[in-house]
Amino acid sequence: MKKEFLSSFLLFVWVLILASIASAQQPQTKSYVLGEVLTYEGKFSKIIKGIAVADLTFKVENAPNGKDYLIKSEAKSKGTLVKLVRFSFLQQIQSTVDSIKLHVLKSVKHDAQNDRIRDSEAVFDYDNKKVTYTETDPTDPMRAPRKVASEVGANAQDLVSGVYSLRSLPLAVGKTFEVTVSDSGLVYKVPVHVTARVRQKSIFGKIWCFRLEPEVFGEKRLIEQKGSLIIWITDDARRIPIRGQVNANIGRVEIKLKSISYTPKR
Repeated sequence: MKKEFLSSFLLFVWVLILASIASAQQPQTKSYVLGEVLTYEGKFSKIIKGIAVADLTFKVENAPNGKDYLIKSEAKSKGTLVKLVRFSFLQQIQSTVDSIKLHVLKSVKHDAQNDRIRDSEAVFDYDNKKVTYTETDPTDPMRAPRKVASEVGANAQDLVSGVYSLRSLPLAVGKTFEVTVSDSGLVYKVPVHVTARVRQKSIFGKIWCFRLEPEVFGEKRLIEQKGSLIIWITDDARRIPIRGQVNANIGRVEIKLKSISYTPKR
């Protein structure tokens, strides 16, 4: 149950990140808001409704090279999940994104699940159309790194940057877009359907949102089991995801936006 919960929850988290780290790439908006910090809370429902299980934060910064973007994302377990199930996790992803082409250049991940820890890095080489993924165990330096290499096109994304290709297109009910996403060295085509435009409660009050349904569950997809993922994104220039929901065999995970803030520019 723990492994199934984590894979479903974290995938949901990172698909949510796809929509959360930037303003819409519409002509009237900026692609990124430097210093923007979005905070979410995740709740799990099976027998008992709405148990808080995780906190999520996402922040956009300048990359160390001064020209590209760096997105720092974190998902951390808390509360009932840790106390009752005795299961904790911490997953951090830092994605470097090309500020002109808006494709991912490098992904660095730290993944801790109880005592199991893995560090990884994915490097995207667009000249040679290849992504190279390297995973290590920091608790066992003698263990050989796990390496995976796959072919990518000219506009590959990771789980953080993937929605940027989506943001370059106008959202409208009935449209379907496809995002190429690389995770752990493998490459997936993810169809994303815009299925409705509805009003949702949020920290901004009731607001019109697009309902997006990415196909991440199923055979040969990111999660090879039955389930569904839904994300509600504001229908305005900000394009902020205010709510998400994943339905799987283990139950339902709800994630809602709790706060938005901006750190001073350096």
